[in-house]
Amino acid sequence: MDMLIFFNFFKAPFLVDLKDPELKMPHTVNFYIKVEPGVILGIWHTVPSCRGQDAQGQDRCWYEAALHDGNPIIVYLHGSAEHRAASHRLKLVKMLSDGGFHVLSVDYRGFGDSTGQPTEAGLTADAVCVYEWTKARSGNTPVCLWGHSLGTGVVTNAAKVLEEKGSPVDAMVLEAPFTNVWDASINYPLLKIYRILPGFLRTLADALKKDNLVFPNDENVKFLSSPLLILHCEDDRTVPLALGKQLYEIAHSAYRNKERVKLVTFPPGFQHNLLCRCPTLLKTVRDFLSQQWA
Repeated sequence: MDMLIFFNFFKAPFLVDLKDPELKMPHTVNFYIKVEPGVILGIWHTVPSCRGQDAQGQDRCWYEAALHDGNPIIVYLHGSAEHRAASHRLKLVKMLSDGGFHVLSVDYRGFGDSTGQPTEAGLTADAVCVYEWTKARSGNTPVCLWGHSLGTGVVTNAAKVLEEKGSPVDAMVLEAPFTNVWDASINYPLLKIYRILPGFLRTLADALKKDNLVFPNDENVKFLSSPLLILHCEDDRTVPLALGKQLYEIAHSAYRNKERVKLVTFPPGFQHNLLCRCPTLLKTVRDFLSQQWA
């Protein structure tokens, strides 16, 4: 079942040299972080466009030092399939970079050129490791975990771990989130047609249980305190808007400080992967984070 959830064997776009990101994205450097024995993650660090000239010809050490230049940082945790050079992910990174953000685009274990095999626990450990690595180098600069689709489950899992450590994340953005992997699976368009088959739902439940796949956003948000922005498109057919709204209601009910939780919906036209094309997205994110970090 994990193959269908992660879909990491589909390593599109093909023939991309992940070690040379500037062929795809300017002022970006590739580097690797070791999470544990046998697990090394490939990451692209894109600096804000305003620092593009400064970044020309610079090495990884310069990029690492730039993390404490005061420009906010986003650790981007993508959805299933493909890797950090997927076109819709690059469009989002460019938009955020143009908006003044550092962006660390992470390929989980088993994705892109990262080593290891994906599991829910493994992806969670990857996100915690990258967040802590970034915080150790960012000084007083805030760091936001941004997850898309499957990545939203990784974000809330990691945020819960960090909350339990006494180090809540600076902020979270959940783009096209679900309540949990069960709800996401039974609402997935390709699986909906099989729901009428006798025993299908039980088989699906057993498969998810066997591979320890839960990604319980709906339970995780009950234990979080960090600023939480939920983004969802009205015409998302992969993860229905109803799941994003349900997650918001759970979080809003659980949070003591209600102003820390916000849901923003977007009109039809952007579906599941193309919110990066929305002209109001950057302002929505900047306004929320600025207010929370003021």
